[in-house]
Amino acid sequence: MDEALGELPAWDLSDLYPGPDSEALKQDLAQSEDRADTFRKTYSGKLATLDGAALGEAIAAFEAIQESLGRIMSYAQLVYSGDMSDPEVSRFFQGMQERSTTISSNLLFFALELNRLDDDVLDQKLAAPELAHYGPWLRDLRAMRPHQLSDEAEQLLHEKYVVGRAAWTRLFDETMAGLRFPFRGQSLTSAEVVNHLTDRDPAARRESAKSLGHVLGENMRTFSLITNTLAKDKEIEDGWRSFARPVTSRNLANFVEDEVVDALVGSVHRAYPRLSHRYYALKARWFGVETLPYWDRNAPLPEDDDRLIPWQDARQLVLNAYADFSPALAAIGKQFFDQAWIDAPVRPGKAPGAFAHPTVPSAHPYLLLNYQGRTRDVMTLAHELGHGVHQVLAGPQGHLMAETPLTLAETASVFGEMLTFQSMLRAESKPQQRKIMLASKVEDMLNTVVRQIAMHEFETRVHDERRGNELLPERLGEIWLETQTTSLGPSIAFDDDYRHFWAYIPHFIHVPFYVYAYAFGDCLVNSLYAVYQGAEAGFAEKYLAMLSAGGSKRHKELLAPFGLDASDPAFWDRGLSLVESLIDELETMD
Repeated sequence: MDEALGELPAWDLSDLYPGPDSEALKQDLAQSEDRADTFRKTYSGKLATLDGAALGEAIAAFEAIQESLGRIMSYAQLVYSGDMSDPEVSRFFQGMQERSTTISSNLLFFALELNRLDDDVLDQKLAAPELAHYGPWLRDLRAMRPHQLSDEAEQLLHEKYVVGRAAWTRLFDETMAGLRFPFRGQSLTSAEVVNHLTDRDPAARRESAKSLGHVLGENMRTFSLITNTLAKDKEIEDGWRSFARPVTSRNLANFVEDEVVDALVGSVHRAYPRLSHRYYALKARWFGVETLPYWDRNAPLPEDDDRLIPWQDARQLVLNAYADFSPALAAIGKQFFDQAWIDAPVRPGKAPGAFAHPTVPSAHPYLLLNYQGRTRDVMTLAHELGHGVHQVLAGPQGHLMAETPLTLAETASVFGEMLTFQSMLRAESKPQQRKIMLASKVEDMLNTVVRQIAMHEFETRVHDERRGNELLPERLGEIWLETQTTSLGPSIAFDDDYRHFWAYIPHFIHVPFYVYAYAFGDCLVNSLYAVYQGAEAGFAEKYLAMLSAGGSKRHKELLAPFGLDASDPAFWDRGLSLVESLIDELETMD
């Protein structure tokens, strides 16, 4: 641990279970198994005969079993994320996945049978308060009705998941966790070597980029096989479920129309020249060159002192920014620090990147970070804490309705980043330092909007081409370079090693077509923040109410109190205009 960062917190997972071999975990597994078996025997084939109150009670029982399984799998996932390189940990995680899948097989009939109820029959039952409570969950469940398969096919897909997609995902995770990247006589993890891409030393940036590209290239056959297999697996299932496009299933899961996502992608793509192309030309000029090598894309500006920010300072920066907006928001966020809900140090075998895991409403979320003291690490803390606070607020909706679609899940995280950035900017009076901060924020926004849409276009092209044949590693590299060149513009220069960089993006493997949600959230937050700046008192209360709704409302309902509508094509252009205005401001400082 770098002493300059101070003592970094590690999470305490005992709020879920005392340990992988604990009696509490064994008892929950046994109880879940018994309850799931009893549930199937009690309700299978009988849902149509139940009145509304009885059906509401059945869903409540189903929710309780699902929450118990959710607690078990959350614990297993977090233990695994802490050290993916330990064979015993991997064995435990796989065992929990297999056991959970077997238990939940007894519950699979429930959603399928609910979806076979006629609309008018269900509408009559919904008059009962016990069932009306679950109305939003039933609405979302029945959105899948046109794509539901036979009970036997659904059962087969469910039971084979652990040796299908889940196994390939595990192979990706453990391969990435096991890779080591040579750097100045050291052997670094992926998180550590990527961190050097923002080093003050140009030689360090180059060496880290070349090391990253070289090692990924050495493992390209494995990454290509995983990607091709999962793309084909998705194509097969999409075909059975009659999804017209690879992205449609993700859009349906996010409860956002294909047309809305197409409008977002189109708006960002059209904005490439006036956003990323213009900014990187400006940055190249600051560096005194015609073109920046790709390893300098996120380099600190020449005037940046690149100071390390100790953990305690990062904590105060973020919590103070949250408190300036809403003391209630900051009070929830403070719990994560006080109660050991955050795991911050970089460790061999630990999952790279960062995430917020909601676990279950009867417990609390956990945050995983790889904190290394850069300003971007502070923004990552603000981002993940936004997720965590959102998950706490949504918890009272219950296990079935607390989860938020990805598009709205990114709202709280990006808003948390914006609050933190604006707070830090207000506290800075030196013009040169303000320029550095503005440039850093623009780069973060370009990474969140432009780069994520470029990744979405890469993913779209890969899935489209995979329908014809397997893509060779060389072809995957070509698509990556083409989409990156188009999005970043002529002021960024690439070499052959960069064609391998697609391989370390976990979202392509874990959650296909996740990445556009970042751009969705960023543009939404830009519009939302503009409303906040001109709002009367009461904005914070409306914002907390939006987060507290969890997954019980769709994006149109949630945004209506703020006068925003994501289905309006002009909505995305308004969000992008904030990024453009910051670049305008930077040009005046040049």
